[in-house]
Amino acid sequence: MKVKLAPSILSADFARLGEQVVEAEQAGADYIHIDVMDGHFVPNLTMGPDIVAAVKRHTSLPLDVHLMIEAPELLVSRFVEAGASILTVHQEACRHLDYVLSTIRNLGVRAGVSLNPATPIGVLEEVLEKVDLVLLMSVNPGFGGQRMIHSTVDKVKRLSSMMADRAVSPELEVDGGISPDTAGGMVGAGATVLVAGSSVYNQRASVGENLAALRRAVGR
Repeated sequence: MKVKLAPSILSADFARLGEQVVEAEQAGADYIHIDVMDGHFVPNLTMGPDIVAAVKRHTSLPLDVHLMIEAPELLVSRFVEAGASILTVHQEACRHLDYVLSTIRNLGVRAGVSLNPATPIGVLEEVLEKVDLVLLMSVNPGFGGQRMIHSTVDKVKRLSSMMADRAVSPELEVDGGISPDTAGGMVGAGATVLVAGSSVYNQRASVGENLAALRRAVGR
């Protein structure tokens, strides 16, 4: 199975955002990952629907929109209208998770659910058959450039096993501290989508060179 790479524009140069998105697409990215933060659910404030719509104008890639916001059900329709292809909400932020996931799917896009590092995978038991993607955070959400919490590798392995036991196959995405040094271990544990921000958008090398290094690290 091909491992998908999803560059996170949280680490991009916002003065050149359109160019940076195009660079990622030309370098073989599979998704563009957009981190939406509200300053309440996480201690940072980032992008809204207008940024999603702007990114949509610069790429044909699916937009992988990660809502790190409270009460996401109030805004999911706006992000769908803006161009989201995948809309991921946090289990911890949803009082009625099943309802929110159903709402997203009824709007015609893929539904994802995300778990923070301390949240056990058991909370997914009742919705695992209803999601298209599960995103495990391998850092505490809110800021880019953090070091990966290494216990997430085992968490990915356990979730992959749970999915196999239940004969379901949502994409298994990991976000946080992904680099050429950590990517291989995550893929070996069962991750199928890797979100990478500061290891793709940095001053050390070009976007293309950095994505190529990640692709070599996972060997596919």
